[in-house]
Amino acid sequence: MAVREAAAGLPGPGRDEEAALLFERAHYRHDPRWLLPVPPRLCLACALELLPEPGVSLVRKKHVLSGFRDALMRHASLVMQLVAQDQRAYIHFISMLFGLLCNVEDGSITDLCTEVLIQLTTQLKSEQTIHCLLDECHKELCNMPCMRGSLATLTLLGKLVDAIPALADKLVMEHSDLMEHLLRGLLYPNEGVQASVCYLYGKLYSSPVAAEMLLGHFREKLCPLFLSTMDGAQTKELQINCLGLLRQLLKYDLFVSMIMNKSALVESTEGVEGPPGETSLPLVLKKLLLSRDETLQVASAHCITAVLVHSPAKHAPAFIHADIPEFLFEHLSSSSEVLVWSSYNCLILLAEEPLFFSKCHTVYGIESVVRSLQGSLRMNNTELHKQGLLLFAEILTRQPEEIKLFTSSAMCRDAGRALQEAVSSPVLEVAAEAVKAISAFLRKDHQSALPVLYKELQALLKAMLSRCADFSQTPLNWRPLGRVSNRDSEKAILRRGKFLLNTLEAFRNACRLAVAFQNEPSAQENPFTAPSAEKEDTLEAFSEFLLSACDSLCIPMVMRYSEQATHPALMEVFLSVLRSLFVIVPYMKEKFSKKLATSSFIQLTLELKARFCSGQSHSALNQVCSSFLYYMCINLLSAPEKTGPPSQEELSAVSELLQHGLPQISSRSPESLALLSDRQNVEGAARQRQYCILLLFYLAYLHEDRFVSEAELFVAVQSFFLSLQDQGECPPLVVFRASIYLLAICQDKDGALDEAVVGAIRKYLEGILDLHLVYTHHPLLLRLFLSYPELMSRFGHRVLELWFSWEESIYEELDDVPSAGQPTLPASLAALFHMLRSSPSILLILLDLIYSSPVHTARKVLIILRTFLKRNEDVQVGGLIRGHFLLILQHLLVEHGSSPSGASGNLPLLLSLLSLVQLRNESEQELDSMAMKLLHQVSKLCGKCSPTDTDILQPSFNFLYWSLHQTTLGSQKRAAAVLLSSTALIELLEKMLALTWAEEGSPRTELLCSAWLLTASFSAQQHDGNLQVHQTLSVELDQVLKALSFPKKKAALLSAAILRFLRTALQQSFASALVALLPSGAQPPTAPEDTVLAPLGTSQVLSLVIGLQNLLVQKDPLLSHACVGCLEALLDYLHARSPDVALHVASQPWNRFLLFTLLDAGENSFLRPEILRLMTLFVQFRSSSILSHEEAGYVLRGAALADLSTLSSTTLQALRGFFLQVQSMGLLADDGMAQTLQASFEGLSPRASIAQPPLQDMLCLGGVAVSLSHIRD
Repeated sequence: MAVREAAAGLPGPGRDEEAALLFERAHYRHDPRWLLPVPPRLCLACALELLPEPGVSLVRKKHVLSGFRDALMRHASLVMQLVAQDQRAYIHFISMLFGLLCNVEDGSITDLCTEVLIQLTTQLKSEQTIHCLLDECHKELCNMPCMRGSLATLTLLGKLVDAIPALADKLVMEHSDLMEHLLRGLLYPNEGVQASVCYLYGKLYSSPVAAEMLLGHFREKLCPLFLSTMDGAQTKELQINCLGLLRQLLKYDLFVSMIMNKSALVESTEGVEGPPGETSLPLVLKKLLLSRDETLQVASAHCITAVLVHSPAKHAPAFIHADIPEFLFEHLSSSSEVLVWSSYNCLILLAEEPLFFSKCHTVYGIESVVRSLQGSLRMNNTELHKQGLLLFAEILTRQPEEIKLFTSSAMCRDAGRALQEAVSSPVLEVAAEAVKAISAFLRKDHQSALPVLYKELQALLKAMLSRCADFSQTPLNWRPLGRVSNRDSEKAILRRGKFLLNTLEAFRNACRLAVAFQNEPSAQENPFTAPSAEKEDTLEAFSEFLLSACDSLCIPMVMRYSEQATHPALMEVFLSVLRSLFVIVPYMKEKFSKKLATSSFIQLTLELKARFCSGQSHSALNQVCSSFLYYMCINLLSAPEKTGPPSQEELSAVSELLQHGLPQISSRSPESLALLSDRQNVEGAARQRQYCILLLFYLAYLHEDRFVSEAELFVAVQSFFLSLQDQGECPPLVVFRASIYLLAICQDKDGALDEAVVGAIRKYLEGILDLHLVYTHHPLLLRLFLSYPELMSRFGHRVLELWFSWEESIYEELDDVPSAGQPTLPASLAALFHMLRSSPSILLILLDLIYSSPVHTARKVLIILRTFLKRNEDVQVGGLIRGHFLLILQHLLVEHGSSPSGASGNLPLLLSLLSLVQLRNESEQELDSMAMKLLHQVSKLCGKCSPTDTDILQPSFNFLYWSLHQTTLGSQKRAAAVLLSSTALIELLEKMLALTWAEEGSPRTELLCSAWLLTASFSAQQHDGNLQVHQTLSVELDQVLKALSFPKKKAALLSAAILRFLRTALQQSFASALVALLPSGAQPPTAPEDTVLAPLGTSQVLSLVIGLQNLLVQKDPLLSHACVGCLEALLDYLHARSPDVALHVASQPWNRFLLFTLLDAGENSFLRPEILRLMTLFVQFRSSSILSHEEAGYVLRGAALADLSTLSSTTLQALRGFFLQVQSMGLLADDGMAQTLQASFEGLSPRASIAQPPLQDMLCLGGVAVSLSHIRD
């Protein structure tokens, strides 16, 4: 009653709405417990009376059902409490709803009834209710004469089983005869009914138990009927429900076999008249693929995939024969990601069947795959990228070689660019799939469309390697949050290794591609390239790229990864890549092998073999390692850097040795050393292993890969030699070369070989035709031969000859270094110099080499000896060397006496070395008989030369000049007598002096300098010692004066030499018995005043003075000394004959300008010795107009203020002479200053010689021997 009152109090609109939910005629009789306590105010009793009432309109019934459904959805618990109050009532309510469902044709009401029934059944969870409802449905279907009105019942059953899956088993077990009614429904010509039946079947077959029970039903009755129904379906509802049922059936292998067998049977009888309406599943699905409905296309693709998953080999042919691939390829151009992804899946499974390729479906569809891949990469669907690349890789991998996949290079280019874009993806999984596809893409048959696009392939490989490099450099412990565990780190390393392995496999395929194209001329380069264009798109350029990419990317990546982990499969691929590069770029194989050897690849490969290839494990890796080592060793031995190339016979023997021995080596370094040290009857395979190990160690050490202890290896190799000796074996030459090299390298500085080993080495060496067959160029090998007398006495000469023939040091630069320069020596020469210092007797072998070796080798020896003597002045080997020089020189003169220029090309260097040895002698040393013999032989040699034999004459003149000036006065006299007795030498000098002013045919300036200096020296020695003259020497005086007045450019030394000659002549008053100064041609009558100056004339004197002034202005120190000395001699000569002329010359106004020009050279320039001597002259001849008394005093005051201890002895001597001259002339007015200077000179004399070392007198200036004292004093 309260409920009614509350309802009566509701507002207007609410009351009207709720009133429609009540049955007014009967509601007052109903108990309030049937009324829902919350809106909508629904009375269950009213519903029970109103819904079956025939007088109530369908609209109101529909409204009541709709309200009940809403209440059930909004207040499920309250409604279920209301319904569950009375079991009879809710069963009656369900029966009433079912009756309404079956009797009303209004679709909207039946839908509401179905929905309410499903909700009530699922909410009540009452077995009785379910049984009741199933029984009602069963009765309804059984009592129905035709299937026309069965739609609602079938729909209810389908949705009921969908809501309660367990009902499927109950329905099949307890209502099995219901299946017959379902078959009737499929036959009924109403697609709505058929759709409901298919929906219900789909729900039944979703249960494995029910599906098993319905197996016979499907095989005997349902299968053909279902296929026919699906084939004839026109509405989308029926098509969808048929595909849904098919998806459920395709989960089971038995049903798949039934359907596909039935389809095969239908296809086999296609040409024979059979039952109408029968069809095959591939054709049905093909029909759906051709529809324009994307949902059906996707569902059809899913069904094809579901069939193929069970057995692609068994079921794929049916779909291929139905041309399904053709339409799947067409769908790849769709904008739907789901459809493209589904098509990818189908095609991947179809690609497992060879028929897929033999029917040329891939040729038809490859362009679609490439375009689809390009389009999908622009999307963000990673799974789509992966599936597309997986399909592409499958096609590329499985495509038969005889069926060309890419029919044009343009299509091949598009495929390569798509892969390049894919491999650059930041998503690792996508990049990994792309790498696999690239590996398959790099097959010869895929790249055979001309022209081969090598540049595109390079770009693709660059992208792949760069992606791998980026990934390999990613820190392992990088995570957005937290730190990574060891397990995660291990997984990351494995993932990185797998990606690197796939990358290397792809790169290996690229290498195989390059090898395959080497024998095809049409693939060498692009035939459409213009002849003038730069040919970059060629096989050669591609091959060089592979080598460069491996060097710069592959090797660093593998080495970096091997620091974290080592996988045999990865190293196998890596080493096979390296091996193939020897073939790909044959002209670089030696260089590449050397780089690998210097990068410790011999050690790396041996460690791999030792770690993984012991016994029979990893036989493939062992084979690759052995093959790689074999090719690398052969390359290194074929083009050695430090030894001679082996003969073809030797190389063949080594090749056979390595091929048999390398696969047997899988031991670690200690075990290998133990094998080498074994002396107990080593035979056969064990000896071959020893040989291989020695060769590997040799090549490794040769390229600075010293991975074995030198001390242990030294002992092992000695044991190896003794083992050979014990068994009387003789190793191959290359093995012997390796053994002695390793002994030399590993020998410690203080260690020594056993005498037995030395004897064995000598024995083997004596059995060899020539030492070069086993020689390896290295300083330590040279030391090995020169350290043991047994070896040096027998092989020292030959090993030194080999040393110099191989040595590539900068000899010419060493030869050009001035004596004062001491650049750092190359290590090899430093080692040789150390040996020479420790054992000077080696010098004798070097001197023998000068005579017996080829010119280029002897030249190296002589340059080395010269350099050694310059750098090691404390080593006294002069007597030893000169004795050998004398013998060599005598031998050369005997052989080439008539024409020394035709003698050995080493003669100039020999003489140059002789000069250097002479220069090293101490001054004022007596010349012994050996020296006199050398002087005689050298002068004899010079006499046989012509002025054009510069290379011989220059060092000879230097030796003669130094011999004259670097000895005592007594020795000088004897030496001069020996030289003057050589008339041929004097005649040669006369010819050369005459060539000084010749316009053509003049020798080099340096040789002319030596000739003038020698002539001046001879003349002085002859005059002073009154030596016998066997041949006079004539010189034109006018030409001498002209040469000084008009000197040659850049010939200061020549002018100094001529001045020294003229000074000697002036000092001798032109009365030398050796030198005759002759006038040039017809001379004009001499003036009376010139008679006293004869053979000079006044004009000549003045001209000479002007020439001297001009030469002084050049401010060359040596030339200035020569000018001042000549001027001193000239004024002395003039003063003796005509004092007036002498005073006139000394007082020339130009002299003052000359003096001030010389003084204008910086602070304290007046303290230069040549200027002091010049001022002394002016003071001596009282030329006050040139240097006044005050100026002389100013110079002395400046000298008194200077630190005299810093001055050279030459300067001090000149200053003392100037001071004494001024003092003797009475021009020094300041007595105090005179005493100060006198005291300074006296106190400085003993200390100056100690504080200031004397300047070197003997020099070699521009290749000319010069004595400074001879020029200056």
